Amino acid sequence: MKTLITSLKIFMLLTVITGIAYPLFLTGIAQVFFPSKANGSFVYRNEKAVGSRLIGQQFDSTIYFSSRPSAINYNPLPSGGSNYGITNSRLKQQVEERRNKFINFNQLSSSADVPSEMLFASGSGLDPHISAEAALLQIDRISEARHFNAVQKQELVDLVKKHTEPPQFKILGEERVNVLLLNLDLDKI
Repeated sequence: MKTLITSLKIFMLLTVITGIAYPLFLTGIAQVFFPSKANGSFVYRNEKAVGSRLIGQQFDSTIYFSSRPSAINYNPLPSGGSNYGITNSRLKQQVEERRNKFINFNQLSSSADVPSEMLFASGSGLDPHISAEAALLQIDRISEARHFNAVQKQELVDLVKKHTEPPQFKILGEERVNVLLLNLDLDKI
């Protein structure tokens, strides 16, 4: 009986430490040192949350930059990719469909090189970034849809350059553009 009581005391102590104290401690540190990230990195417009810097959204309108495709339809709960292998015929079909859609949607030449992030979903299905190259390929479509003049079109090019982020820590990944932030600033032109 003494062993059972000792075991229950240890169980309760460890439950309080690992189930309550430790999570509260880490939450406190995150709130003090990284409040934006700890609270979801929300982006606000007119005091209303319109998205997160960390989660991609679908933009299908001709007046906005298109996002990277998502295998999970941008739903953060079942985060994940399609897990199709490189030899899978369904993946090949999806890539070809996405390539044709990107070329037709942006009125590009059928021989145009489409950046890979516009053909493949990210591993999480939630990546909010595309390359600057992918953004620049969409400028003519957006300028035409918004009836931009030459000056506004140049502002759009400059906007893409302004939103181009360097690789993380200058060595991880590639230059990228956050589509949500770019589209929000696009509305200001």
